[in-house]
Amino acid sequence: MSGPDLVIEGCAVVTVDAAGTEYRDGWVSVRGNVIEAMGPGRAPAFGPETRRIDGRGCLLTPGLVNTHHHLYQWITRGVAADNTLFEWLTTLYPVWARIDEKSVRVAASGALVSLARSGCTTTSDHHYVFPRGGGDLLAAEIAAAREVGLRFHPARGSMDLGRGQGGLPPDEVVESLDDILAASAAAIEQWHDPAFDAMTRIALAPCSPFSVTAELMRESAALARAHGVRLHTHLAETDDELDFCRENFGCTPAEYMARLGWLGDDVWFAHGVHLDDAAIAEMARTGTGVAHCPTSNGRLGAGIARTAELVAAGVPVGLGVDGAASNESSSMIEEPRNALLYARAVGGPHAMSVRAALELATMGGARVLGRTAEIGSIEPGKLADLALWRLDTPAHAGIEDPVVALVLGAAPPLAVSLVDGREVVRDGVVTTVDEVGVGIEVATAQAALLGS
Repeated sequence: MSGPDLVIEGCAVVTVDAAGTEYRDGWVSVRGNVIEAMGPGRAPAFGPETRRIDGRGCLLTPGLVNTHHHLYQWITRGVAADNTLFEWLTTLYPVWARIDEKSVRVAASGALVSLARSGCTTTSDHHYVFPRGGGDLLAAEIAAAREVGLRFHPARGSMDLGRGQGGLPPDEVVESLDDILAASAAAIEQWHDPAFDAMTRIALAPCSPFSVTAELMRESAALARAHGVRLHTHLAETDDELDFCRENFGCTPAEYMARLGWLGDDVWFAHGVHLDDAAIAEMARTGTGVAHCPTSNGRLGAGIARTAELVAAGVPVGLGVDGAASNESSSMIEEPRNALLYARAVGGPHAMSVRAALELATMGGARVLGRTAEIGSIEPGKLADLALWRLDTPAHAGIEDPVVALVLGAAPPLAVSLVDGREVVRDGVVTTVDEVGVGIEVATAQAALLGS
């Protein structure tokens, strides 16, 4: 047999596998879109058909997995910078009511480029704003993800509870129950790929307890489970949401989800900041996951999630940048650092280790998205989604432990990123699209949207 297609060599390797395998000097080989082998020391003397990447001075990790985002918000960054969540939403809903297929394609491209440059190889997206006459917004972001080259889990979101019915969003951005279910079924039929190496998988994602009806939640769950796709929603993000659920449903947000049949190993919630002991225990028992979004939670003053306690209880926990309008940097490599700092701020220095933080950003995210057999760690047979970080910069010189340098040091430049075995980033630049052109399009789209 001929040698592998690619070998990355001479680098530190952190596999994030169950045994915690690490090499201070090692190599990883790739055949096609799959990791073939790895080991310490010098790589085997493969033949001339094998492309070699010199990883000296670098750390190789699994690609980072982003479990919660709103790509369309990339063209509304910097708005309502000092507001609470509900104030922020009521300010931005009228703006978002004007998005269309073209602007979403541009916004998604900008957001995905930023994610790629920060080591993300798999991202979910929760798109829930579908203005009438706006075109096929889901198709627009899927097209952008395919062009940039990230593995993509778009969640077809929805809202059917407008202000006229006691909800938060304006009536012009909500849809009818029948239209939502029809569009959700069509999205699954057209886009969902259950294959091992799928680049696109669909989830269904009614937006939040204060923007959807109980009937939509139940019907979406039934539809998703009939087709074997996952379920996602916002939950327990702020005190305002707790008050809303107690006033309208007579229970906590988590109790409301249990009442609706929205607990299980096919469900993950965004945020989960305000969860009590009973909710954590029930989520652990049912395998219900959480997308922890520390940067966004801090930006909106939502509070600090009980991340260490969630992990200790056995709840699947991944990390998310959240929408770019509540996390303007949308840098995935910042999230493990912020998750660690927030956990230690409330729980002390032993609440979370640097390696546990990296695991949240990799295997934790894979677990939340139901892809632990495919991504999240560097192991033979898994998909070649890899991030090679430069740690030989002046900012990292002298930090002996490469994982400490990555998680606690300045965000390092990305030497190479592979998704499905394909190079997406080289020397800090996304190679699949014209970054400068994307930036110009983003600025133009944002000026048009905010100025209209």
